[in-house]
Amino acid sequence: MWLSPEEVLLANALWVTERANPFFVLQRRKGHGGGGGLTGLLVGTLDVVLDSSARVAPYRILHQTQDSQVYWNIACGTSRKEITGHWEWLELNLLQTLSVFENEDDVTTFVKGKVQGILAEENKNKEVKEDEDSGKFKEAELKMRKLFGMPEVEKLVNYYSCSYWKGRVPRQGWVYLSVNHLCFYSFLLGKEVKLVIRWVDVTQLEKNATLLFPECIKVSTRDREHYLSMFLNINETFKLMEQLANIAMRQLLDNEGFSEDKCLPKLKKSLKNVSALKRDLDARAKSERYRSTFQLPKDERLDGHTECTLWTPFNKMHIMGQMFVSNNYICFASKEEEVCNLIIPLREVTIVEKADSSSVLPSPLSISTKNKMTFLFANLKDRDFLVQKISDFLQRTPSRRRSSKEDLRNPKSAENEVLPDQSEDFPASPSTPSPGAVLGNTEAAPTTTQALMTIFRKEPQEELSPKMAKEKMKEESWNIHFFEFGRGVCMYRTSKTRDLVLKGMPESLRGELWLLFSGALNEMVTHPGYYSDLVQESTGKYNLATEEIERDLHRSMPEHPAFQNEMGIAALRRVLTAYAFRNPNIGYCQAMNIVTSVLLLYCNEEEAFWLLIALCERMLPDYYNTRVVGALVDQGVFEDLTREHLPLLYEWMQELGVISTISLSWFLTLFLSVMPFESAVVVVDCFFYEGIKVIFQVSLAVLEANMEKLLNCSDEGEAMTILGRYLDNVCNKQSTSPPIPHLHALLTNGDDIPLQIDIFELIKSSYEKFGSIRADAIEQMRFKQRLKVIQTLEDTAKRSVVRAILTETAFSIEELEELYLLFKAKHLMSCYWGGSSSAAERHDLSQPYLEQYRIDAEQFQELFMALSPWTCGVHSQVLAGRMFRLLDQNKDSLISFKEFVTGLSGMYHGDLVEKLKLLYKLHLPPALWPEEESALDAAQYFTEDPLADVSHDVATGGEASGQQVQEGAGNGDIKQKKDEKTGSQDYKYHLRLWAREKENPKENIKELTKMNQEQFIEMCKTLYNMFSEDPDEGELYHAIATVATLLLQIGEVGKQFSSPASRRANDTGDYKGLGLQNKEGVPATDQTKTETTQPKLKSDCELDVLSDTLKSQMERMKLAEYVVTKRESPAPQLLSDEEVRDDTSMSSYSMVSSGSLPCEDISEDTVLVGSEQAVGVHGRPSTIDTDWSISFEQILASVLTEPALVGFFEKRVVVGPKIAKCKSQRVMERQVSSSSEQELSPSSS
Repeated sequence: MWLSPEEVLLANALWVTERANPFFVLQRRKGHGGGGGLTGLLVGTLDVVLDSSARVAPYRILHQTQDSQVYWNIACGTSRKEITGHWEWLELNLLQTLSVFENEDDVTTFVKGKVQGILAEENKNKEVKEDEDSGKFKEAELKMRKLFGMPEVEKLVNYYSCSYWKGRVPRQGWVYLSVNHLCFYSFLLGKEVKLVIRWVDVTQLEKNATLLFPECIKVSTRDREHYLSMFLNINETFKLMEQLANIAMRQLLDNEGFSEDKCLPKLKKSLKNVSALKRDLDARAKSERYRSTFQLPKDERLDGHTECTLWTPFNKMHIMGQMFVSNNYICFASKEEEVCNLIIPLREVTIVEKADSSSVLPSPLSISTKNKMTFLFANLKDRDFLVQKISDFLQRTPSRRRSSKEDLRNPKSAENEVLPDQSEDFPASPSTPSPGAVLGNTEAAPTTTQALMTIFRKEPQEELSPKMAKEKMKEESWNIHFFEFGRGVCMYRTSKTRDLVLKGMPESLRGELWLLFSGALNEMVTHPGYYSDLVQESTGKYNLATEEIERDLHRSMPEHPAFQNEMGIAALRRVLTAYAFRNPNIGYCQAMNIVTSVLLLYCNEEEAFWLLIALCERMLPDYYNTRVVGALVDQGVFEDLTREHLPLLYEWMQELGVISTISLSWFLTLFLSVMPFESAVVVVDCFFYEGIKVIFQVSLAVLEANMEKLLNCSDEGEAMTILGRYLDNVCNKQSTSPPIPHLHALLTNGDDIPLQIDIFELIKSSYEKFGSIRADAIEQMRFKQRLKVIQTLEDTAKRSVVRAILTETAFSIEELEELYLLFKAKHLMSCYWGGSSSAAERHDLSQPYLEQYRIDAEQFQELFMALSPWTCGVHSQVLAGRMFRLLDQNKDSLISFKEFVTGLSGMYHGDLVEKLKLLYKLHLPPALWPEEESALDAAQYFTEDPLADVSHDVATGGEASGQQVQEGAGNGDIKQKKDEKTGSQDYKYHLRLWAREKENPKENIKELTKMNQEQFIEMCKTLYNMFSEDPDEGELYHAIATVATLLLQIGEVGKQFSSPASRRANDTGDYKGLGLQNKEGVPATDQTKTETTQPKLKSDCELDVLSDTLKSQMERMKLAEYVVTKRESPAPQLLSDEEVRDDTSMSSYSMVSSGSLPCEDISEDTVLVGSEQAVGVHGRPSTIDTDWSISFEQILASVLTEPALVGFFEKRVVVGPKIAKCKSQRVMERQVSSSSEQELSPSSS
């Protein structure tokens, strides 16, 4: 490619000049192309270690002048062909012009201008891309694709210098991290090491430091472990690896592939060697942390953050921290944890004002909201840019209007303020219920606007009771907190807020605070009417999710009065059904009913719906899907935390297997199913404020409190009983509601009175002993466990598929597992490298394991050609297409693993009859494309022939070869005919036949459609190609020639008995049975005489010619194939010509009418058939002989007469070598002793 001219001082260092003229020099890098010796090895090693561009472009053209020592690099090339093209262009277009110049400076200026003009023209013709990748990075991406054979759709994210430990020897090189692969390349003194690992195959990713591997990254797959070390920035590399592995796991989990973000904010200055994809992933990671910290909706993207101070009126201080700005929110987090967090939705903002700076308060910014709160930020580094950014977001914020106070502000400050647009307002109070949605006329209004607890409260507590007094004190404490710190989304959240949460939320405020702290309020306010629309849409519709919901409705807190009547049940039904329709990937999962029923007690339906969304999609990710992946991941995290904090107990619990049993029920229902209701809701209070860390802390506290008893347990049942009794006696002494009976009370022995545990003491203990657990540490452990869990689930799925299909095929378990991995790898490759169908179509998670992974025709062709025992050379592609269409029974252009293995098993393990039947079907519709048949409608062929059996009898009984068939064939049909002739009925034989069909029902060979002439010719061609690589090729060739000749004779004889009445009624008098044309003027009666007097003579003549000609045609085909395969260099055009010639030869059976020429005048290149039509274009007949047909029974009987063919089809073939060869094409690592640039061998110039 042409380059912008760059100055080169040492032109000959490490380069060899191959061509030169007075103005230009063409050079090749030492060590590339042919030879090079030790110098070439050293240069190649330096190029890899120093990341030289010469590894990807080993050819270049320099511009020079005679008196100057300075050279200019104007072009480079990856191959000799490319660089030669540039060289020839220079000689043709510039040499003559340059010789006219007298001044050398003018020559250089002209050349540089010309090259820059070429570049400008090329760039003008290319589409303008947003891609801001530097030239250095593009070069590295090109190098990666060249080294590892990656397509252009495989995007490089970043690359790093490192060492790969091969044994105990480190190989210095470069690791390339792309979206779907981890690749490593090293070339040291002739030793080349390549490593390619797909992210979906990674089972473990760890950063550790050992004596042998100092500060290294361990990448584990199912096969082996790989160690990479000596990174310049190991933390950045490891973080990027984590992100890419996470994307791959997400692809395995729910088909969510990677799509590049096209809306990244533009950088003020481009970053060197940082790709747009790397920036995209970094932005995603920051946005994820931002959403997690402030409980924001999943579609919120962080735009930027800056350091600043926030004035906190409750303690009259300026707090250091960071301001975060996104599309819809301004947030603040203090540097010291839990000092102060703040969330300001832009929908609530009324005024953004730049105040006057002072030494005490530099660069202040004031933000006012609708609920009359003002927030003062200061020490902003780039205040003007920030205000402009907020202004832009405010302009795009929907549903906002100015407050009344805004119209009365000081006009002097107008230029420093950002004014929101005028439109309708939202209520500012978070507790204000949305207007009652009309949910149908079947339910009373209170279900839509009130919490069930307020409707179904039992006898009210006395006002002066101690519990009610305690409850009133809680309410008053919260009201004071609201007054001091604000109420609603814009509340200052401090350590005092957490202390109030830990002391318990008052029941009257519980629903409001759950909505606030979970972030569900933000989503509910910005989506008005969404829930009511979903309810209307889902009413009256039924699917699997609604059936499961109906089954579980009456199991949801049946002990509570709110769910002992139709009102509570109907509300629960509507919420669960609406969510199932919103998120069909989850639909409904057990345990959702328990959680939702508790939400409905303290919130109205719409609020409960949005809380359920927050739970399922943000706070407990992947918990409530069909495989409860999230709960399994957190179960692994809990085991790690137990090992870290309670090591002695962990070892004993692992032996008992208790942790995996208890954690799922604790986590999925947030303790609601294992604790008394009044106690469990206190845990839920803390969960909505702190997140999943509270559940881990409480779980550890429960284990720690029962450690002594658990260590003395002898089995899992005893340990479960101890924990069940303990949790059943966790009480809430402050609850004002009457106690609700709990199921675990049955576990309590009536003889000994258990001690009651106060829930507030348990939570306090969990914070004191395990409060050091951090949310970011949990996320790190989640990543590690997610890899393990998803790969374990994939292995389980593989075993399930193998078990399900094992009885239907003859492959071994090991073979099926290997085939499954190859099939899945092909499917995944098509997902991220594109295909004819979308990833969602190919991977349907709602289907059983056998049907989940599917491939299209292109991927099937690649697998078929690699694994099929029927190797047919270039004809293999055609055969693969036919096999795909045969297996694709539902016509969706995709086949599942079960269909794939069924087809493969038929080729490997079927008996002679089964293999022939499969081959026979491959040459009939639907396997045969319509364009592969004749232009005549194929339906003419598939009509039932009433005289087919007669023709079969004549063909098998009247000829000598037919007698051999009858004697040699051992099938049931011929045996049955013998029985019928003798008149004896063997009922035992029929019983055995019936039992065999009952045990394994198979298609009756008599039911197979007859094959026409052209389909038979295609089948002969396939058989010839199959035998071309067999050791007994010659013997097989003669056998198939004999069989084909016999079958052609059978088909010709059969024509005499097909539809005689219709032939006699033909006005043209065409004798189709033998192709004899009626001469003009001969009446029909004379034609009939001809039929009776000359059939024997004509038939004998024709059959002799058929036999001789078929053999000559086969000999010609064999000779042509031999000539082609023996050539030293491949010639694609010659191959295609030979293939066309084969087509012409084979199709010539239907070219010439036997009645149009005397027998003695027919050349040996002509084959006689019963068709009088002329040959069409490309050697195809314009019509087909509609009377010629052959049945599968006739083909089978004929094949049985040839021992060579019988041996070929009955020979056992093992799939193992094919699998090994297919896997070697995807080899993970290889070491080559020669340079990787051998393909750049010098060509003759």
